[in-house]
Amino acid sequence: MKTKKANSLAKAAAFSKAKKVAPAAAIRIGSTPATKYRGDAAIFGRLVEDHDRHRALFSMIEAKEVTFKERDKLFRELVHEIKGHAAAEEQALWSTVLRHPESTDAGRHAVAEHKKIDDLFGDLAARNMKLAGWLRRFGEAKKFYLHHIREEEQEQFVESEKVLTAADQAYMRRVFIRRKREEKASARVTPKIRLK
Repeated sequence: MKTKKANSLAKAAAFSKAKKVAPAAAIRIGSTPATKYRGDAAIFGRLVEDHDRHRALFSMIEAKEVTFKERDKLFRELVHEIKGHAAAEEQALWSTVLRHPESTDAGRHAVAEHKKIDDLFGDLAARNMKLAGWLRRFGEAKKFYLHHIREEEQEQFVESEKVLTAADQAYMRRVFIRRKREEKASARVTPKIRLK
């Protein structure tokens, strides 16, 4: 069982990666949802590491002291991060999980939410960040994303773990790391107004 200190160190490492994008921006997250996977050596721990980095980037984008130039840089990094993460997660984890009838629903739900998240970010990219309504829309996207990763960490990963061996999980981590690097490098911020 991991200690509280190990969990804190894992979270701090993820936040440190986010700070490299805009060192002066504050990270004000408060607490993060409990998960048994933070700091885990297999796939789920690696995914939570990214989730913690995303939480930090969301917080930094909303910080009052950031300039529009910094906010734009942070937003672009967040979009590339999430696009790369989602694509690699689908290839490394969900493609296998979907093959097991007892975990198919968890996989389908996660992949469907990835599409909605992509649409939300496309809409944000198409709008003027300097207008007051942008941060409100960004807050709505943040709320949806945080709901998504909380479900993954507390429900979908738990269900998926039941059908995966330790060897599967270790292999998936290696695949995820390789695919994320490639997917993030090719990710694009694609502006597209979302019609409701």
